[in-house]
Amino acid sequence: MMQSRMIGDIKVTRILEYAGPTHDPAFLFPGMEEGVLQQHRDLMAPNHWIEHMNKLLVTIQFWIVHVGSNIIVIDTGVGNFKPRPGIARMNMLNTLVKEWMIAAGAPPEKVTHVVITHLHSDHVGWNTTWQDGRWVPTFPNARYYLPKDDFDFCHQGKNKEAGVIDVFGESFFDSVMPIVNEGLAEMMLPGEEIADCLVVEAAPGHSPGQVAFRVRSQGQEGIFCGDILHSPIQIVRPDINSGYCIWEDIARRTRLEFLNNAADREALIMPVHFGEPHCGFIRRQGNGFVFEPSHWV
Repeated sequence: MMQSRMIGDIKVTRILEYAGPTHDPAFLFPGMEEGVLQQHRDLMAPNHWIEHMNKLLVTIQFWIVHVGSNIIVIDTGVGNFKPRPGIARMNMLNTLVKEWMIAAGAPPEKVTHVVITHLHSDHVGWNTTWQDGRWVPTFPNARYYLPKDDFDFCHQGKNKEAGVIDVFGESFFDSVMPIVNEGLAEMMLPGEEIADCLVVEAAPGHSPGQVAFRVRSQGQEGIFCGDILHSPIQIVRPDINSGYCIWEDIARRTRLEFLNNAADREALIMPVHFGEPHCGFIRRQGNGFVFEPSHWV
């Protein structure tokens, strides 16, 4: 499935990999008090929380940006035929993502840039495709931009003889290192600009090197914000971390700073995991924030 909209002169297309009521709230947000979802029912149900199941609806999606002659893929989902035995809903997927990309005007061989917010397994999977007995780059003519601090953290951890840091799982080996080994990877740092349109901004906490990408055109602004937010509940309660946040205090500080900046700049936010309509604006309400969904056209 795909949907498109414009940010000024820039075309953004959303590619859906899958969505569903997959997460127990106590698992995804272990520090959230009981009753918070009910308190914010109007915000959460039914697009982000299925009340009678008490399950959070989580989407896996990524973004294609057409700007000038460049075709940019932002994050790459789970991927097909990736062995993820510890996470049944992600294990050995076989979806039509590639066909949807072609339909969206982004056949893999035409993609010029792949940019990754962070290296968790549900953001790097389509980096590679299984072919002739090995994992090969899905986008053979693109440069892949990886957050350097995430790469260093993971690479160092996985090469230690003891105390292995394994928060990134096997995806590091089947979806990241093949890109590095093929010489297609560029290590990026906050402050850089990619393809003359994406400004890299620091967003650490969920992972050590997570970044966001800001795009501007004709006075409009959008932010591809990875996993700074997993759910709209974190907009009204920015103190709530997901259970996947590695540096909890830093994640909270990053989230609050992001919400302030997005509200001040009236930027369209595009998180990876929100339910319908999958994007929107941050508005101030008193001393806090509210989410204003923005529908696709």
